[in-house]
Amino acid sequence: MQIFYAPEIYGNNYILDETESKHCIKVLRMTAGVPVKLIDGKGNLYEGVISDPDAKKCKVSITKVTESFEKRDYKLHIAISPLKNPERFEWFVEKSVEIGIDEITPLICYRTEKQSVKTERIEKIIISAMKQSLKALGTVFNPPRSFNEFISESSNSVKMIAHCNESFDNRVSVSQICKKGDNAVVLIGPEGDFTESEIDAATQRNYQPIHLGKSRLRTETAGISACHSVYFINLYPALFS
Repeated sequence: MQIFYAPEIYGNNYILDETESKHCIKVLRMTAGVPVKLIDGKGNLYEGVISDPDAKKCKVSITKVTESFEKRDYKLHIAISPLKNPERFEWFVEKSVEIGIDEITPLICYRTEKQSVKTERIEKIIISAMKQSLKALGTVFNPPRSFNEFISESSNSVKMIAHCNESFDNRVSVSQICKKGDNAVVLIGPEGDFTESEIDAATQRNYQPIHLGKSRLRTETAGISACHSVYFINLYPALFS
């Protein structure tokens, strides 16, 4: 069943915006009576049928609503350095949304080479990934924050900083400190990794240094690895007890 994005949905009928309507009617060639699903980005899944197949204002009649669809028991926030190659950063956003992530913050570090991101494009990627993976709750994409500003914020989550500096011998795996149901914040550094002063500053703010295995990972791969580690811990907690 095809999935469409429907923010601000309410009542028994919804009119898709022009972009979604065109995709539905012109590209997919859907007609009246065809069943569809809608997600609102607030955690709700709607089922309905096309009642008016207009290519600019396609109308959907709602038949069923599932609130808090597949709601997770944890929240994950990854603060990750933007990359010189924006496509690699966008790849991280797309795949992390598909796996399951609540917030993404571009983290401006000492070694961050490119400090800007195309927010509008990123938001479109998030919506597309939500539809692809049937995620009803939208991922929040925050404005870029400086490293020191971000770590100064208070949080009740399990706080982790992933780095590759072997001169610090206190790194542990994600599963050693993050358990099922724990909210988590993970810092992922730029190409060239965090500086030693950044690692020190984070640990003083109660960020636990972690590793993501024996391989030296690219920034975007490290972000996906951290996202999947938290997901896997929550999916199969018995493996880590």
